[in-house]
Amino acid sequence: MIRINNLLLPISYGDEDIKSAVKKKLKIGDYDILSIEVIKDSIDAHRRTEVYRCVSVCAKLRGEGRFLTLPDVDKYEKYEYEYPCVSRLKKRPVVVGSGPAGLFCALILSRCGAEPIVIERGLDVDSRKKEVYRFFSGGTLNTECNIQFGEGGAGTFSDGKLNTGTKDSRQRMVLSEFIRFGAPEEIAVNGKPHIGTDLLSGIIKNMRNEIIKNGGEFRFNCKLEDIYIESGAIKGIKTSLGDIDTDSLILAIGHSARDTFEMLFSHNLLMERKSFSMGVRIEHPQSLINEALYHKFKDKLPPADYKAAVHLKDGRGVYTFCMCPGGTVVAASSEENTVVTNGMSNFLRDGENANSALLVSILPTDFNDNDIFSGMKLQRSLEKSAYFMGGANYNAPVQTVKDFLSGQKSVSLGNVTPTYPVGVTPSELGKLFPSFITNSLREAIPMFDRKIKGFALDDAVLTAVESRSSSPVRIIRNEAYQSSVRGIYPCGEGAGYAGGIMSAAVDGIKVAEAVLK
Repeated sequence: MIRINNLLLPISYGDEDIKSAVKKKLKIGDYDILSIEVIKDSIDAHRRTEVYRCVSVCAKLRGEGRFLTLPDVDKYEKYEYEYPCVSRLKKRPVVVGSGPAGLFCALILSRCGAEPIVIERGLDVDSRKKEVYRFFSGGTLNTECNIQFGEGGAGTFSDGKLNTGTKDSRQRMVLSEFIRFGAPEEIAVNGKPHIGTDLLSGIIKNMRNEIIKNGGEFRFNCKLEDIYIESGAIKGIKTSLGDIDTDSLILAIGHSARDTFEMLFSHNLLMERKSFSMGVRIEHPQSLINEALYHKFKDKLPPADYKAAVHLKDGRGVYTFCMCPGGTVVAASSEENTVVTNGMSNFLRDGENANSALLVSILPTDFNDNDIFSGMKLQRSLEKSAYFMGGANYNAPVQTVKDFLSGQKSVSLGNVTPTYPVGVTPSELGKLFPSFITNSLREAIPMFDRKIKGFALDDAVLTAVESRSSSPVRIIRNEAYQSSVRGIYPCGEGAGYAGGIMSAAVDGIKVAEAVLK
Protein backbone atom coordinates (compact mmCIF):
# COMPACT_ATOMS: atom_id res chain seq x y z
CA MET A 1 0.00 0.00 0.00
CA ILE A 2 1.09 3.60 -0.44
CA ARG A 3 0.47 6.71 1.63
CA ILE A 4 -0.70 9.84 -0.18
CA ASN A 5 -0.36 13.06 1.81
CA ASN A 6 -1.72 16.60 1.59
CA LEU A 7 -4.96 16.02 -0.26
CA LEU A 8 -6.98 19.25 0.08
CA LEU A 9 -10.67 18.41 0.36
CA PRO A 10 -13.89 20.30 1.13
CA ILE A 11 -14.80 20.76 4.80
CA SER A 12 -17.62 18.24 4.44
CA TYR A 13 -16.03 15.67 2.15
CA GLY A 14 -17.21 12.23 1.16
CA ASP A 15 -15.77 9.10 -0.45
CA GLU A 16 -16.14 10.48 -3.96
CA ASP A 17 -14.21 13.63 -3.01
CA ILE A 18 -11.33 11.48 -1.73
CA LYS A 19 -11.37 9.31 -4.84
CA SER A 20 -11.39 12.31 -7.16
CA ALA A 21 -8.49 13.94 -5.32
CA VAL A 22 -6.38 10.74 -5.54
CA LYS A 23 -7.14 10.34 -9.24
CA LYS A 24 -6.23 13.96 -9.92
CA LYS A 25 -3.00 13.85 -7.89
CA LEU A 26 -1.77 10.58 -9.41
CA LYS A 27 -3.34 11.08 -12.84
CA ILE A 28 -5.08 7.68 -12.77
CA GLY A 29 -8.57 6.30 -13.40
CA ASP A 30 -11.12 4.32 -11.43
CA TYR A 31 -9.65 1.02 -12.66
CA ASP A 32 -6.33 1.65 -10.87
CA ILE A 33 -7.90 2.10 -7.42
CA LEU A 34 -8.52 -1.02 -5.35
CA SER A 35 -9.09 0.58 -1.93
CA ILE A 36 -8.63 3.90 -0.09
CA GLU A 37 -8.65 4.56 3.67
CA VAL A 38 -8.26 7.89 5.49
CA ILE A 39 -5.40 7.79 8.00
CA LYS A 40 -4.98 11.48 8.89
CA ASP A 41 -7.39 14.41 8.78
CA SER A 42 -6.70 17.98 9.86
CA ILE A 43 -7.99 21.47 9.16
CA ASP A 44 -5.99 23.74 6.84
CA ALA A 45 -6.98 27.35 7.57
CA HIS A 46 -3.85 29.08 6.29
CA ARG A 47 -5.68 30.72 3.39
CA ARG A 48 -8.18 33.48 4.06
CA THR A 49 -10.11 32.69 0.88
CA GLU A 50 -10.96 29.11 1.78
CA VAL A 51 -10.62 26.48 4.51
CA TYR A 52 -9.88 22.86 3.60
CA ARG A 53 -9.49 19.47 5.16
CA CYS A 54 -5.90 18.34 4.68
CA VAL A 55 -6.14 14.55 4.39
CA SER A 56 -3.67 11.67 4.13
CA VAL A 57 -4.85 8.30 2.85
CA CYS A 58 -3.43 4.83 2.42
CA ALA A 59 -4.35 3.34 -0.91
CA LYS A 60 -4.03 0.00 -2.61
CA LEU A 61 -3.46 0.61 -6.32
CA ARG A 62 -2.60 -1.42 -9.39
CA GLY A 63 1.12 -1.05 -10.06
CA GLU A 64 1.51 1.19 -7.03
CA GLY A 65 5.33 1.11 -7.15
CA ARG A 66 5.35 3.56 -10.05
CA PHE A 67 3.93 6.30 -7.84
CA LEU A 68 6.57 6.20 -5.09
CA THR A 69 8.75 8.80 -6.80
CA LEU A 70 5.96 11.39 -6.79
CA PRO A 71 5.80 14.22 -4.19
CA ASP A 72 3.66 13.45 -1.11
CA VAL A 73 3.67 9.71 -1.83
CA ASP A 74 5.38 7.13 0.42
CA LYS A 75 5.28 3.41 1.04
CA TYR A 76 2.75 2.51 3.75
CA GLU A 77 2.69 -0.48 6.02
CA LYS A 78 0.06 -1.13 8.67
CA TYR A 79 1.56 -0.95 12.15
CA GLU A 80 1.17 -3.66 14.74
CA TYR A 81 2.93 -3.43 18.08
CA GLU A 82 5.26 -6.36 18.79
CA TYR A 83 5.20 -7.33 22.44
CA PRO A 84 8.40 -8.40 24.19
CA CYS A 85 8.66 -12.06 25.12
CA VAL A 86 6.33 -13.14 27.89
CA SER A 87 8.45 -12.96 31.00
CA ARG A 88 8.28 -13.85 34.64
CA LEU A 89 10.72 -11.65 36.49
CA LYS A 90 12.35 -12.83 39.70
CA LYS A 91 10.39 -10.21 41.64
CA ARG A 92 7.30 -8.23 40.77
CA PRO A 93 8.16 -4.81 39.29
CA VAL A 94 6.75 -1.76 41.07
CA VAL A 95 5.42 1.19 39.08
CA VAL A 96 5.25 4.42 41.07
CA GLY A 97 2.52 6.64 39.63
CA SER A 98 -0.55 5.95 37.51
CA GLY A 99 -0.34 8.72 34.94
CA PRO A 100 -0.01 7.87 31.24
CA ALA A 101 3.62 6.74 31.63
CA GLY A 102 2.85 4.50 34.59
CA LEU A 103 -0.36 3.07 33.13
CA PHE A 104 1.13 2.17 29.75
CA CYS A 105 4.23 0.75 31.41
CA ALA A 106 2.04 -1.40 33.68
CA LEU A 107 -0.16 -2.41 30.74
CA ILE A 108 2.78 -3.82 28.78
CA LEU A 109 4.29 -5.47 31.86
CA SER A 110 0.97 -7.12 32.76
CA ARG A 111 0.38 -8.43 29.24
CA CYS A 112 3.84 -9.99 29.33
CA GLY A 113 3.23 -11.84 32.59
CA ALA A 114 5.27 -9.60 34.92
CA GLU A 115 2.36 -8.91 37.34
CA PRO A 116 3.30 -5.31 38.20
CA ILE A 117 2.32 -3.54 41.40
CA VAL A 118 1.19 0.05 40.74
CA ILE A 119 1.37 2.35 43.73
CA GLU A 120 -0.35 5.74 43.59
CA ARG A 121 -0.15 8.37 46.31
CA GLY A 122 -3.55 9.72 45.31
CA LEU A 123 -6.95 8.02 45.04
CA ASP A 124 -8.73 6.11 42.30
CA VAL A 125 -10.14 8.36 39.60
CA ASP A 126 -13.74 8.47 40.88
CA SER A 127 -12.70 9.33 44.45
CA ARG A 128 -10.15 11.75 43.07
CA LYS A 129 -12.77 13.67 41.09
CA LYS A 130 -14.77 14.17 44.28
CA GLU A 131 -11.69 15.58 46.04
CA VAL A 132 -10.87 17.90 43.14
CA TYR A 133 -14.36 19.34 42.78
CA ARG A 134 -14.73 19.69 46.53
CA PHE A 135 -11.62 21.90 46.49
CA PHE A 136 -13.01 23.84 43.52
CA SER A 137 -16.09 24.58 45.62
CA GLY A 138 -14.11 26.02 48.51
CA GLY A 139 -13.17 22.86 50.39
CA THR A 140 -9.81 22.02 51.91
CA LEU A 141 -6.95 21.16 49.55
CA ASN A 142 -6.00 17.48 49.73
CA THR A 143 -2.23 17.58 49.22
CA GLU A 144 -2.09 13.88 48.31
CA CYS A 145 -5.02 13.83 45.88
CA ASN A 146 -5.64 16.79 43.56
CA ILE A 147 -5.12 17.93 39.96
CA GLN A 148 -1.51 16.70 40.13
CA PHE A 149 -1.81 13.47 42.13
CA GLY A 150 -4.19 10.57 41.68
CA GLU A 151 -5.15 7.92 39.15
CA GLY A 152 -4.58 9.13 35.61
CA GLY A 153 -2.00 11.76 36.55
CA ALA A 154 -2.19 15.46 35.76
CA GLY A 155 -3.50 14.72 32.26
CA THR A 156 -6.82 13.48 33.67
CA PHE A 157 -7.83 17.11 34.23
CA SER A 158 -6.66 18.57 30.93
CA ASP A 159 -7.79 18.72 27.34
CA GLY A 160 -6.59 15.16 26.81
CA LYS A 161 -4.38 16.17 23.87
CA LEU A 162 -2.62 13.28 22.16
CA ASN A 163 -0.53 15.09 19.57
CA THR A 164 3.22 15.30 20.02
CA GLY A 165 6.35 16.24 18.13
CA THR A 166 7.88 12.79 18.51
CA LYS A 167 7.85 10.36 15.57
CA ASP A 168 7.97 7.11 17.54
CA SER A 169 5.82 4.43 15.90
CA ARG A 170 4.54 3.39 19.35
CA GLN A 171 2.18 6.37 19.11
CA ARG A 172 -0.08 4.25 16.94
CA MET A 173 -0.22 1.63 19.66
CA VAL A 174 -1.15 4.31 22.22
CA LEU A 175 -3.99 5.61 20.03
CA SER A 176 -5.34 2.13 19.33
CA GLU A 177 -5.27 1.27 23.05
CA PHE A 178 -7.09 4.47 23.99
CA ILE A 179 -9.77 3.57 21.43
CA ARG A 180 -9.90 0.03 22.76
CA PHE A 181 -10.54 1.37 26.26
CA GLY A 182 -13.31 3.75 25.18
CA ALA A 183 -11.93 6.79 23.33
CA PRO A 184 -13.70 7.96 20.14
CA GLU A 185 -12.39 6.20 17.03
CA GLU A 186 -11.78 9.55 15.34
CA ILE A 187 -8.61 10.09 17.39
CA ALA A 188 -6.89 7.56 15.12
CA VAL A 189 -7.10 9.95 12.15
CA ASN A 190 -7.40 13.44 13.62
CA GLY A 191 -4.36 15.61 13.01
CA LYS A 192 -4.75 17.00 16.52
CA PRO A 193 -6.45 14.21 18.48
CA HIS A 194 -7.88 14.87 21.93
CA ILE A 195 -10.09 12.92 24.32
CA GLY A 196 -11.34 15.48 26.85
CA THR A 197 -11.33 15.23 30.60
CA ASP A 198 -14.93 13.98 30.74
CA LEU A 199 -14.07 10.82 28.77
CA LEU A 200 -10.62 10.17 30.23
CA SER A 201 -11.82 8.94 33.62
CA GLY A 202 -13.75 6.01 32.14
CA ILE A 203 -10.85 5.10 29.86
CA ILE A 204 -8.44 5.10 32.81
CA LYS A 205 -10.67 2.75 34.80
CA ASN A 206 -10.86 0.36 31.86
CA MET A 207 -7.07 0.32 31.61
CA ARG A 208 -6.78 -0.37 35.32
CA ASN A 209 -9.24 -3.27 35.08
CA GLU A 210 -7.29 -4.90 32.24
CA ILE A 211 -4.00 -4.58 34.13
CA ILE A 212 -5.61 -6.25 37.14
CA LYS A 213 -7.13 -8.97 34.94
CA ASN A 214 -3.63 -9.73 33.65
CA GLY A 215 -2.21 -10.16 37.16
CA GLY A 216 -1.34 -6.56 38.02
CA GLU A 217 -2.26 -4.85 41.28
CA PHE A 218 -3.13 -1.27 42.25
CA ARG A 219 -2.54 0.26 45.67
CA PHE A 220 -4.09 3.71 46.03
CA ASN A 221 -3.35 6.20 48.78
CA CYS A 222 0.06 4.53 48.82
CA LYS A 223 3.00 6.93 48.83
CA LEU A 224 6.63 6.06 48.11
CA GLU A 225 8.49 7.14 51.25
CA ASP A 226 11.96 5.61 50.88
CA ILE A 227 14.04 3.17 48.85
CA TYR A 228 16.35 0.37 49.98
CA ILE A 229 19.63 0.02 48.09
CA GLU A 230 22.20 -2.74 48.37
CA SER A 231 25.46 -2.91 46.37
CA GLY A 232 24.27 -0.18 44.05
CA ALA A 233 20.95 -1.83 43.19
CA ILE A 234 17.36 -1.40 44.32
CA LYS A 235 16.26 -4.07 46.81
CA GLY A 236 12.93 -2.76 47.97
CA ILE A 237 10.88 0.28 48.90
CA LYS A 238 9.10 1.74 51.90
CA THR A 239 5.56 2.98 51.30
CA SER A 240 2.89 4.48 53.51
CA LEU A 241 1.18 1.07 53.39
CA GLY A 242 4.27 -1.01 54.15
CA ASP A 243 7.43 -2.35 52.52
CA ILE A 244 7.60 -3.99 49.09
CA ASP A 245 10.45 -6.23 47.97
CA THR A 246 11.45 -5.53 44.36
CA ASP A 247 14.42 -5.30 42.03
CA SER A 248 12.63 -3.25 39.33
CA LEU A 249 11.30 0.17 40.34
CA ILE A 250 9.72 2.36 37.64
CA LEU A 251 9.56 6.01 38.68
CA ALA A 252 6.61 7.47 36.75
CA ILE A 253 6.19 10.03 39.52
CA GLY A 254 4.99 13.07 37.57
CA HIS A 255 6.48 16.57 37.53
CA SER A 256 5.03 17.66 40.89
CA ALA A 257 6.35 14.99 43.27
CA ARG A 258 8.87 17.35 44.83
CA ASP A 259 9.20 15.41 48.07
CA THR A 260 9.97 12.26 46.09
CA PHE A 261 12.68 14.03 44.09
CA GLU A 262 14.27 15.18 47.34
CA MET A 263 14.15 11.68 48.83
CA LEU A 264 15.75 10.17 45.73
CA PHE A 265 18.46 12.83 45.69
CA SER A 266 19.30 12.00 49.30
CA HIS A 267 20.18 8.50 48.04
CA ASN A 268 22.58 10.00 45.48
CA LEU A 269 20.57 9.22 42.36
CA LEU A 270 22.19 11.29 39.65
CA MET A 271 20.01 14.23 38.60
CA GLU A 272 20.46 17.35 36.55
CA ARG A 273 18.70 20.63 36.14
CA LYS A 274 16.80 21.02 32.88
CA SER A 275 15.02 23.77 31.03
CA PHE A 276 11.41 24.38 31.99
CA SER A 277 8.88 27.19 31.68
CA MET A 278 6.54 29.34 33.76
CA GLY A 279 4.01 32.04 33.13
CA VAL A 280 0.24 32.51 33.14
CA ARG A 281 -3.00 31.21 31.68
CA ILE A 282 -4.56 33.57 29.14
CA GLU A 283 -8.32 33.49 28.45
CA HIS A 284 -10.15 34.84 25.41
CA PRO A 285 -13.70 34.39 24.13
CA GLN A 286 -13.67 31.21 22.05
CA SER A 287 -15.63 33.11 19.39
CA LEU A 288 -12.69 35.52 19.00
CA ILE A 289 -10.25 32.64 18.43
CA ASN A 290 -12.63 31.03 15.93
CA GLU A 291 -12.87 34.33 14.03
CA ALA A 292 -9.11 34.89 14.07
CA LEU A 293 -8.23 31.44 12.75
CA TYR A 294 -11.21 30.44 10.61
CA HIS A 295 -12.47 33.85 9.42
CA LYS A 296 -15.79 33.59 7.55
CA PHE A 297 -15.77 29.80 7.92
CA LYS A 298 -15.89 29.87 11.72
CA ASP A 299 -19.45 28.53 11.90
CA LYS A 300 -18.63 25.49 9.76
CA LEU A 301 -15.80 24.16 11.91
CA PRO A 302 -15.22 22.80 15.43
CA PRO A 303 -13.79 25.17 18.07
CA ALA A 304 -10.43 26.48 16.90
CA ASP A 305 -7.19 25.86 18.71
CA TYR A 306 -3.74 27.36 18.29
CA LYS A 307 -0.09 26.75 19.04
CA ALA A 308 2.40 29.56 18.67
CA ALA A 309 5.89 30.58 19.72
CA VAL A 310 8.09 33.67 19.44
CA HIS A 311 11.77 34.37 20.02
CA LEU A 312 12.54 37.62 21.78
CA LYS A 313 15.39 40.06 21.17
CA ASP A 314 17.39 38.58 24.05
CA GLY A 315 17.02 35.06 22.61
CA ARG A 316 14.51 33.84 25.20
CA GLY A 317 11.48 31.89 23.98
CA VAL A 318 7.83 32.48 24.83
CA TYR A 319 5.20 30.02 23.68
CA THR A 320 1.65 28.81 24.15
CA PHE A 321 1.09 25.36 25.65
CA CYS A 322 -1.83 23.05 26.35
CA MET A 323 -4.37 25.30 24.64
CA CYS A 324 -7.90 24.35 25.72
CA PRO A 325 -10.66 25.38 23.30
CA GLY A 326 -13.98 25.97 25.04
CA GLY A 327 -12.36 25.06 28.33
CA THR A 328 -11.75 26.28 31.86
CA VAL A 329 -8.77 27.33 33.94
CA VAL A 330 -8.49 24.98 36.92
CA ALA A 331 -7.00 25.13 40.41
CA ALA A 332 -4.00 22.80 40.25
CA SER A 333 -2.31 23.32 43.64
CA SER A 334 -0.72 20.32 45.33
CA GLU A 335 0.93 22.08 48.29
CA GLU A 336 -0.75 24.10 51.00
CA ASN A 337 -0.84 27.89 50.63
CA THR A 338 0.03 27.90 46.95
CA VAL A 339 -1.87 28.82 43.79
CA VAL A 340 -1.21 26.85 40.61
CA THR A 341 -3.22 26.97 37.39
CA ASN A 342 -3.80 24.54 34.55
CA GLY A 343 -6.29 24.21 31.69
CA MET A 344 -9.05 21.68 31.07
CA SER A 345 -11.61 20.94 28.32
CA ASN A 346 -14.36 18.41 27.86
CA PHE A 347 -14.48 16.40 24.63
CA LEU A 348 -17.02 18.74 22.98
CA ARG A 349 -14.98 21.84 23.91
CA ASP A 350 -18.22 23.76 24.19
CA GLY A 351 -17.35 26.33 26.87
CA GLU A 352 -17.48 30.09 26.31
CA ASN A 353 -13.75 30.78 26.80
CA ALA A 354 -10.56 29.54 25.23
CA ASN A 355 -7.51 29.33 27.47
CA SER A 356 -3.87 28.51 27.03
CA ALA A 357 -0.69 28.53 29.05
CA LEU A 358 1.53 31.45 28.04
CA LEU A 359 5.01 30.44 29.10
CA VAL A 360 8.51 31.89 29.30
CA SER A 361 11.42 29.49 28.92
CA ILE A 362 13.76 29.20 31.91
CA LEU A 363 17.26 27.77 31.52
CA PRO A 364 19.60 26.21 34.10
CA THR A 365 21.99 29.11 33.36
CA ASP A 366 19.36 31.53 34.73
CA PHE A 367 20.40 30.41 38.23
CA ASN A 368 23.63 31.55 39.85
CA ASP A 369 24.00 28.54 42.14
CA ASN A 370 24.65 24.83 41.85
CA ASP A 371 21.48 23.75 43.67
CA ILE A 372 19.86 20.92 41.71
CA PHE A 373 16.47 22.14 42.95
CA SER A 374 16.82 25.84 42.06
CA GLY A 375 14.03 25.61 39.49
CA MET A 376 11.76 23.75 41.87
CA LYS A 377 12.36 26.39 44.54
CA LEU A 378 11.51 29.18 42.09
CA GLN A 379 8.27 27.38 41.20
CA ARG A 380 7.33 27.07 44.86
CA SER A 381 8.23 30.69 45.60
CA LEU A 382 5.99 32.04 42.83
CA GLU A 383 3.15 29.70 43.79
CA LYS A 384 3.26 30.98 47.37
CA SER A 385 3.44 34.60 46.20
CA ALA A 386 0.42 34.01 43.96
CA TYR A 387 -1.46 32.58 46.95
CA PHE A 388 -0.92 35.73 49.02
CA MET A 389 -1.49 38.07 46.08
CA GLY A 390 -4.84 36.36 45.51
CA GLY A 391 -5.92 36.95 49.11
CA ALA A 392 -4.48 33.92 50.96
CA ASN A 393 -7.68 31.92 50.32
CA TYR A 394 -6.69 30.03 47.14
CA ASN A 395 -8.19 32.75 44.93
CA ALA A 396 -5.98 33.25 41.89
CA PRO A 397 -4.53 36.68 41.06
CA VAL A 398 -5.75 37.90 37.66
CA GLN A 399 -5.15 40.92 35.45
CA THR A 400 -6.46 42.13 32.11
CA VAL A 401 -4.02 42.18 29.23
CA LYS A 402 -4.47 45.95 28.86
CA ASP A 403 -3.50 46.59 32.48
CA PHE A 404 -0.63 44.10 32.38
CA LEU A 405 0.90 45.68 29.28
CA SER A 406 0.56 49.19 30.75
CA GLY A 407 1.87 48.18 34.18
CA GLN A 408 -1.32 49.13 36.02
CA LYS A 409 -3.00 47.06 38.70
CA SER A 410 -6.39 45.73 37.63
CA VAL A 411 -9.18 46.89 39.92
CA SER A 412 -11.93 45.35 37.80
CA LEU A 413 -12.30 43.06 34.80
CA GLY A 414 -13.97 43.52 31.44
CA ASN A 415 -16.14 41.35 29.24
CA VAL A 416 -14.11 38.15 29.61
CA THR A 417 -15.25 36.28 32.71
CA PRO A 418 -12.47 34.21 34.34
CA THR A 419 -13.27 30.51 34.67
CA TYR A 420 -10.89 29.71 37.56
CA PRO A 421 -13.33 27.90 39.88
CA VAL A 422 -12.20 28.84 43.39
CA GLY A 423 -12.32 32.62 42.81
CA VAL A 424 -10.12 35.41 41.46
CA THR A 425 -8.62 38.66 42.74
CA PRO A 426 -7.76 41.55 40.36
CA SER A 427 -4.05 42.16 40.88
CA GLU A 428 -0.80 43.42 39.39
CA LEU A 429 1.01 40.39 38.01
CA GLY A 430 4.08 42.41 37.06
CA LYS A 431 4.94 42.44 40.77
CA LEU A 432 4.56 38.68 41.08
CA PHE A 433 7.19 37.48 38.63
CA PRO A 434 10.92 38.06 38.28
CA SER A 435 11.52 40.92 35.87
CA PHE A 436 12.72 38.64 33.05
CA ILE A 437 9.38 36.78 33.02
CA THR A 438 7.29 39.96 33.23
CA ASN A 439 9.31 41.70 30.51
CA SER A 440 9.24 38.62 28.28
CA LEU A 441 5.45 38.34 28.52
CA ARG A 442 5.01 42.04 27.81
CA GLU A 443 7.21 41.82 24.73
CA ALA A 444 5.63 38.60 23.48
CA ILE A 445 1.88 39.34 23.78
CA PRO A 446 1.86 41.99 21.00
CA MET A 447 3.93 39.61 18.84
CA PHE A 448 1.31 36.88 19.32
CA ASP A 449 -1.36 39.42 18.39
CA ARG A 450 0.26 39.76 14.96
CA LYS A 451 -0.10 35.99 14.53
CA ILE A 452 -3.58 35.65 16.08
CA LYS A 453 -5.67 38.79 15.69
CA GLY A 454 -7.18 39.72 19.04
CA PHE A 455 -4.65 37.86 21.17
CA ALA A 456 -3.80 41.16 22.89
CA LEU A 457 -7.50 41.91 23.48
CA ASP A 458 -7.78 44.54 26.25
CA ASP A 459 -10.23 42.41 28.25
CA ALA A 460 -8.37 39.10 27.85
CA VAL A 461 -7.61 37.70 31.31
CA LEU A 462 -4.24 36.55 32.64
CA THR A 463 -4.39 34.14 35.58
CA ALA A 464 -1.31 33.24 37.65
CA VAL A 465 0.64 31.20 38.14
CA GLU A 466 1.20 28.50 35.47
CA SER A 467 4.23 26.75 36.93
CA ARG A 468 3.87 23.01 36.31
CA SER A 469 4.15 22.65 32.55
CA SER A 470 7.21 20.42 32.95
CA SER A 471 9.74 19.21 35.48
CA PRO A 472 12.75 21.43 36.24
CA VAL A 473 14.72 18.28 37.14
CA ARG A 474 15.75 15.22 35.14
CA ILE A 475 16.71 11.90 36.75
CA ILE A 476 19.59 10.72 34.62
CA ARG A 477 19.23 7.30 33.00
CA ASN A 478 21.48 5.25 30.71
CA GLU A 479 20.82 3.45 27.42
CA ALA A 480 19.14 0.64 29.35
CA TYR A 481 16.76 3.23 30.84
CA GLN A 482 18.22 2.68 34.32
CA SER A 483 19.33 5.34 36.77
CA SER A 484 22.64 5.44 38.61
CA VAL A 485 21.05 2.86 40.94
CA ARG A 486 20.55 -0.42 39.07
CA GLY A 487 16.96 -1.52 38.75
CA ILE A 488 15.51 1.99 39.06
CA TYR A 489 13.92 3.18 35.82
CA PRO A 490 13.10 6.92 35.60
CA CYS A 491 10.07 7.25 33.35
CA GLY A 492 7.83 9.85 31.74
CA GLU A 493 7.29 13.53 32.23
CA GLY A 494 8.23 13.78 35.88
CA ALA A 495 11.58 12.12 35.30
CA GLY A 496 12.27 14.61 32.51
CA TYR A 497 11.75 12.35 29.48
CA ALA A 498 8.37 13.41 28.12
CA GLY A 499 6.07 16.40 27.70
CA GLY A 500 2.40 15.50 27.49
CA ILE A 501 0.12 12.47 27.50
CA MET A 502 1.33 10.89 24.25
CA SER A 503 5.08 11.21 24.81
CA ALA A 504 4.69 10.04 28.42
CA ALA A 505 2.70 6.98 27.32
CA VAL A 506 5.31 6.15 24.69
CA ASP A 507 8.09 6.49 27.27
CA GLY A 508 6.18 4.17 29.60
CA ILE A 509 6.07 1.53 26.87
CA LYS A 510 9.79 1.87 26.19
CA VAL A 511 10.63 1.52 29.88
CA ALA A 512 8.44 -1.60 30.15
CA GLU A 513 10.35 -3.10 27.23
CA ALA A 514 13.64 -2.29 28.99
CA VAL A 515 12.49 -3.92 32.23
CA LEU A 516 11.45 -7.08 30.40
CA LYS A 517 14.86 -7.31 28.74
